Amino acid sequence: MGQSQLNLTRIILLDLWRHKWILLLAAAVVGNAVTIVYTSHVSRKYISQWDQMWQERDRLDIEWRNLLLEEQSQSEHSRITRIASKQLDMSRPLPKEEVVVRIP
Repeated sequence: MGQSQLNLTRIILLDLWRHKWILLLAAAVVGNAVTIVYTSHVSRKYISQWDQMWQERDRLDIEWRNLLLEEQSQSEHSRITRIASKQLDMSRPLPKEEVVVRIP
């Protein structure tokens, strides 16, 4: 039984040696499959990063809009008037204290 097993292995190896081009095609197919799997993995990784960047951009856009709203509310006239009267003890002049300057 050991001798027949050895002969069978030898016959298979000799047959493979005679048909080298089939081995080369099989290696090319396996190499192509590995390349496809790798490129799919890399493209999925880049798509995931791209999606994360879009989410970050949207988050920053919302934050920027909120900051614009805050800036508008901070510079509101009534707020400035209130701060001037409370913190700086300023007040609007009385009509008799107002002086109108006319330029000819």
